[in-house]
Amino acid sequence: MATLKEKLIAPVVEEEATVQNNKITAVSFGLVGMSCAICVLGKSLADELALVDVLEGKLKGEMINPQHGSLFLQTLKIVADKDCSVTASSKIVVVTAGVRQQEGERHLNLVQKNVNVFKFIIPQMVNVIGSGCNLDSARFHCLMAENLGIHPSSCHVWILGEHSDSNVAVWIGVNVAGFSLQELNPEIGTDNASENWKEVHKIVVESAHEVIKLKGYTNWAIGLSVTGLIESVMNNLPRIHPMSTMVKGMYGIENEVFLSLLCILNARGLTSIINQKLKDNEVAQFKKSTDTLWDIQKDLKDL
Repeated sequence: MATLKEKLIAPVVEEEATVQNNKITAVSFGLVGMSCAICVLGKSLADELALVDVLEGKLKGEMINPQHGSLFLQTLKIVADKDCSVTASSKIVVVTAGVRQQEGERHLNLVQKNVNVFKFIIPQMVNVIGSGCNLDSARFHCLMAENLGIHPSSCHVWILGEHSDSNVAVWIGVNVAGFSLQELNPEIGTDNASENWKEVHKIVVESAHEVIKLKGYTNWAIGLSVTGLIESVMNNLPRIHPMSTMVKGMYGIENEVFLSLLCILNARGLTSIINQKLKDNEVAQFKKSTDTLWDIQKDLKDL
């Protein structure tokens, strides 16, 4: 007896056994994972979204909730499971699992705790890249643009190094419409500047702490930042992002440390590094950032 579907729909070609898809997975569906997933759905970057978390009941609820809004989305399929096998065939897996930063707590205090989490998750994934200072740079864009009265996309500013307190604002590269702000104000970003632009970088460094103090966690800006990276990969846009990569050999650094440099990201992943010119004081700050992370990294257990 024919089913309702068979009565309703008459196929004219056989269904393919496998269909090329644009599947994206979010591992650990907490506040950050949820933000990443919603931003991906909003940008229609995936035709299948998979969610992974150990909290099975909550995970099912987070799956059903956006499914009920699928009329308004371009994503055909949303699935969820506590087993990482659900990530199979994913083009991108976004890992947001980790220990939440508390008010007043610095990122470096979480390193060992997060290593203990990642060592159970990352081996099940492949081609892992780090979002690095992509969000820090977005914050820098936001604040500089706000001060100049323009849209963030109309100014070019970068944060390199550690995604934490020792990151480096590359003032030599700050420009608007091709005009170097350092040419207009050679002292920009220094203690000697007549206008205190250095305060902008200080606010960038403290941004996460401020948000955590106000609402207890950061999530939406992270989701938007990660989605920007996903967009570069899924749409094969060779865009430049400040991302975590091996810095040994750069700027005279000898230790095997992963920090943010300007990188080209496309469908093949992180493919190239931009040879960013830095001033002597910026090189010194970058090395300090490297030393800060190395002092933590060299003592980590089970790395």
